[in-house]
Amino acid sequence: MRFWNFWLNSFILSSQYNPPRFVELIMLMLAIAMLVVATISPERPYMILGLSLVVGASISILVREAIAPSPQNRVTQLTALLLLFISFYGFADLLQTL
Repeated sequence: MRFWNFWLNSFILSSQYNPPRFVELIMLMLAIAMLVVATISPERPYMILGLSLVVGASISILVREAIAPSPQNRVTQLTALLLLFISFYGFADLLQTL
């Protein structure tokens, strides 16, 4: 029980410390879950939802870094751009299969 209490308190503290980063983390975790479900059950809605969450989180990261740069500014921006390009490639691939 102590283990779960520790994780719950860490979860609450991280959401209060930096809310935009917390929302981006939740979006990326949901995107990973949707993309895993899409690989197991190849249905388009899961893939579209996962890629949409990646696009939203990437744009949010880029806007947050433009407003308030972090110490690892360059790495964060490159990672967000990479995720954005991969998700656009995924959308283009989905459009070709239609």
